[in-house]
Order: sequence, then structure tokens, then C-alpha cells
Amino acid sequence: MQLVRAHPSDASTLSTIAWASKAHWGYPNHWMEQWREQLTITPQFVAANETFAAVSNEQIIAFHALRETAETFRLEHLWVLPEQIGHGIGRLLFTHAAERAAARGARSLTIEADPNAEPFYRHMGAVRFGVLASEVDGQRRELPLLAFDLTCSRGR
Repeated sequence: MQLVRAHPSDASTLSTIAWASKAHWGYPNHWMEQWREQLTITPQFVAANETFAAVSNEQIIAFHALRETAETFRLEHLWVLPEQIGHGIGRLLFTHAAERAAARGARSLTIEADPNAEPFYRHMGAVRFGVLASEVDGQRRELPLLAFDLTCSRGR
């Protein structure tokens, strides 16, 4: 497997991976439709943000994207095809994203996580610092807000 810089022409494939990965958690179809815009990766997004794809057998199977903000770098996307989950690809992508952000001078990496992904990020060393609350179908939904300290991760 290789990690390569994604090209704007990969946007459709990246969107398919994001959709499949999110759907893996069993969300209702109408919730998924509400999130379609967030799960759609555009060529413009790929061109404007550091986006890296994991490629195996000439196929993209996962990706991550970093977005620079005024204060930090944000892990905007990290998605793995469901059939590839549990093979260390997420760990590889997270480590790569952290290294990229640190190399660009970031002191921390922030993550707005799906609740199902929080255990993974916490296992990687991220710490919850808050939640982003919303409502879906009249139900309160909380997205964990996490931070990964890049000043400690350089020696890992």
C-alpha cells in the first residue's frame, strides 16, 4: 500500500469512500442524505487542502484530508472502505496526517469525530475537549471534539 497525494480528479472516488465508511455504522438512509454535502469531496476541496489517498492494487481504499485554520490544523476527513477497516490503514493515515500537520508547524490537530470513531481517535492519543451538539429527527446528537497534541507525537 502507498500513500499518495490525491488529485482533484479523485474527488468522486473519495466521496464514494466517505459515504460507504459513514454508512458502515448503520445510520438511517434519510440521515445519510442529510449528510450528503459533508460527505461529498469536491475537486476544489482536494486542490485546496492536503488530501492523501491510501492506494492498494492501484485502487484508492482510504484517504485523509487536512484543513488549515487560523489556530491549528483540522483533520477534516479520515475514511476507510468498510472492508478495509481493522487492517491498520486508519492508524497509518492518522499518523501520516499528524506528521504532515507537525511538519507544517502545527502544535495540535483537531478532530470533529463521528461518535463511532471517537474510540479510535482516543486510542491514537487524542483527547476530548468538547462536543458539537445538533439535532437529527428530534434527537440530540453530539459529535466529539478532540485534539491531538503534536508536540508530544514527534517521538512516536
